[in-house]
Amino acid sequence: MPRLRLLLPLLLLLLPRPGAPGPGDDEPLWREGRGQEELLCLGAGRQCLASPRPCLCPCLTAPPFPGWSLALLGQQYLDILTSWYCSFQACCDSGDCRISNNFTGLESDLSVQLHGQHLARELVLTTVRGYLELPRPDKALALSFHGWSGTGKNFVARLLAENLYRDGLRSDCVKTFIATLHFPHLKYVDLYKEKLTSQIKETQKRCRQTLFIFDEAEKLHPGLLEALRPHLERQAPENHRVESPKTIFLFLSNLGGNTINEAVLRLLQAGGAREEIRLEQLVSRLRAEIAESADTAFGHSCLVKENLIDFLIPFLPLEYRHVRLCARDAFLSRGLPYTEEALDQIAKMMVYIPKEEQLFSSQGCKSVSQRINYFLP
Repeated sequence: MPRLRLLLPLLLLLLPRPGAPGPGDDEPLWREGRGQEELLCLGAGRQCLASPRPCLCPCLTAPPFPGWSLALLGQQYLDILTSWYCSFQACCDSGDCRISNNFTGLESDLSVQLHGQHLARELVLTTVRGYLELPRPDKALALSFHGWSGTGKNFVARLLAENLYRDGLRSDCVKTFIATLHFPHLKYVDLYKEKLTSQIKETQKRCRQTLFIFDEAEKLHPGLLEALRPHLERQAPENHRVESPKTIFLFLSNLGGNTINEAVLRLLQAGGAREEIRLEQLVSRLRAEIAESADTAFGHSCLVKENLIDFLIPFLPLEYRHVRLCARDAFLSRGLPYTEEALDQIAKMMVYIPKEEQLFSSQGCKSVSQRINYFLP
């Protein structure tokens, strides 16, 4: 860093005077959204300078802004400064400051924060890490999360985004679609297909590693599911590329939740331990329910019928002890003290089923974080 301090004043002397036009660019200095872009780029630039190998930060590869851009200290000179600094030590491990791929953090978060989901924890970590470590994958990785509401599907999607990308769900390499929010009207399906395809291609063009999350996947129109086919099919590798672009699709659905719950209940009633439940005991039943479901197009789509989804991942129903852990996490995340009595009271607020056994929370851990408000001083 001493060298950086010595060089910075010299570079500042090279800046064009305020208001001077940039090279071959007559664009006005200010346009809508520019301030936010410059601040975001400044943060990315700082991270590049403090990281291990030369970076491909979007702000450092974009054409320079005209004139004196105070937030960026002169775009073209920041490029020079970054190259000089990174010649002495490495920059981002991934080669792109937006991508972190923190598998150690992901493993830790799944182990500590995801409760009652040993199958999802192991399968998500193994498949995602294995896929992203491939130099030239020939298709996108498609994972479909199934289970009742509140069992952790959205939570795992968020943990993936936070550990794979510097800005988590806000990253421009991550896109989330909610079926009833983004594609609500049947009459606009053709427009939705066009927009969805365009957004996927644009995101893949901007980022060499992308994540697309589809919530309420069982409510997606058949036409939208068909539009995803080209993005999930195997592609011939481009020989001139050392490394292929990587894309992960996550489909989150309540579909199959009843089958998963019934299978888990029978296994527990037979004296089995929850942690001993294996994937093969559930996935064939899950696949059958998805394929036979008459209320949704998802099970009859090309994604399922042509095995374009790589793994169906069951999320098990949560028990009383898991709800207590969720309540504890909610207190800790807000930096609040808690008592064992408070955790019990929150867990008892939930409705448990079946009526006789009272084993599974009907809402999983959903609404637990709101319920701790009753226990605040």
